[in-house]
Amino acid sequence: MLPITTSSSIVYSSSRYPIHPSPDEEYIGEQIQPCWAEDKVIKSAFERFNGQIKMIEGIINARNADTELMNRTGAGLVPYEHLKPFSEAGVTGKGVPNSISI
Repeated sequence: MLPITTSSSIVYSSSRYPIHPSPDEEYIGEQIQPCWAEDKVIKSAFERFNGQIKMIEGIINARNADTELMNRTGAGLVPYEHLKPFSEAGVTGKGVPNSISI
């Protein structure tokens, strides 16, 4: 038996809400907090971390482009982007948020 319309609407809206990012979403490694930028040790560590994050994004891009890898060719191929560190504004299905909301 199917649930009533009201119950379905509540479940649907509550399950869809968390996947819609805020327009001002901050992504991990994107930018250093201003109060931390003054400390040279923290700034240096952040720059190394940011470089590693960009390297990971490059690996994901390279694997998406490699047709020799399994599931990289064929009809309806969608590139893997869920763990790409950075994202454009809006719902893109990629980007690792700096924090989570529950």
